[in-house]
Amino acid sequence: MFWKMVHRTIFRQKSKMTMVALTIALGVSLSTAMMNVMFGIGDKVNRELKVYGANIRVMPKDASLLSDLYGLEGGSGVNDKFLYQEDVLKIKAIFWGFNIVDFAPSLEEKCVVNEQSVNVVGTWMDQHIVLNTGEEVDTGLRPLRNWWESSLQGEFLQEGDFDQCMVGSLYAGRNKINLGDTLHLVGSKGETDVVVKGIFLDGGEDDEKIFVDLKTLQDLTGLQNKIAKIEVSALTTPDNDLARRAAQDPGSLSVDDYDTWYCTAYVSAICHQIQEVVRDSVAKPVRQVAESEGTILEKTQLLMTLITILSSIGSALAISNLVSASVIERRQEIGLLKAIGAQDRPIIMMVLSEILITALIGGVLGFFAGIGFAQIIGKTVFDSYIEVNMLSIPIVAVIVLLMTMIGSIPSIQYLLQLKPTEVLHGK
Repeated sequence: MFWKMVHRTIFRQKSKMTMVALTIALGVSLSTAMMNVMFGIGDKVNRELKVYGANIRVMPKDASLLSDLYGLEGGSGVNDKFLYQEDVLKIKAIFWGFNIVDFAPSLEEKCVVNEQSVNVVGTWMDQHIVLNTGEEVDTGLRPLRNWWESSLQGEFLQEGDFDQCMVGSLYAGRNKINLGDTLHLVGSKGETDVVVKGIFLDGGEDDEKIFVDLKTLQDLTGLQNKIAKIEVSALTTPDNDLARRAAQDPGSLSVDDYDTWYCTAYVSAICHQIQEVVRDSVAKPVRQVAESEGTILEKTQLLMTLITILSSIGSALAISNLVSASVIERRQEIGLLKAIGAQDRPIIMMVLSEILITALIGGVLGFFAGIGFAQIIGKTVFDSYIEVNMLSIPIVAVIVLLMTMIGSIPSIQYLLQLKPTEVLHGK
């Protein structure tokens, strides 16, 4: 008899119940979309923020000390300690190797051009690499300096461009250098001619430098297999207390904390693992970039959490109005039930059953609609689809239950205060 009454009520008030289901579906769809985007946004936001360049810099230990004390880097006659080029590819073999999306070794030395000393940087600008595992990787300085593309005159260096170069805008302007010009580079161990393939605007000190292929500069300076630093761009997890403690002293962590830190993509953990495979190196995060990534990610996730909470509250208020209107419309029916001996509890359970069944239908519809919205957001904002996170299912279920229960509170209060004698007399 109980379920028969529930069934009849739902179909008798199908317009109101449909509105309740649609209200729940709307709230759930927004919550589902925000949660799936929030859970899947980490790597995508990090990839978008790679426009700011590398977030890890690897240097020789001695050069790192000079950098800390005086802001000087290895090479350029400042320090005679270098890293080995053969160690560069090892950074893709660390535990978090798949999180390293771009990297570029570089060597900076002074050369002579037209009887003037100039800093020349040898690097991989656009390199295709086949790792020992068979994995193929496209990397280099180009993706780490992608802001050059907006003002670049000419083209980027390609793999094998040993006789070409790129020139910073300030150096080119001061020396009246144009695309296609030939520069005669004289190094400590050799000399060569290179053709200007591109002129770039960096906005920093690189505007006064010349960039060539790494092998070209190594041959000019006799520093075969030597590099001064490696710039690394890695997808990282925002720091927490554990990461900060580990950054100060990994040895101070307990075994469990160390394993947790080591197996989480904190920037300090990735730096530590790089130091394990690159000989005599110090890997340090570029704090301005690393902290910006973490801050932006945290604020974005906070914004989406607030949107989820506010949409749930709005849905609960709308449900409250609709359910209260439905109960008021049925007040004579409910008053008659009370008059013939029905207790408050069974009546409340009947009303809640009606709303929960409607909420279940609306919640299922809203969940699948939210998955669709998440894909639209992912494709529009990040140009990739959002993976459905299974953790969102129980969270959505809890949200539906809370919205329904909170929205039903005013109608339950009305039921408890309803007096059958007054209702049946039309008061």
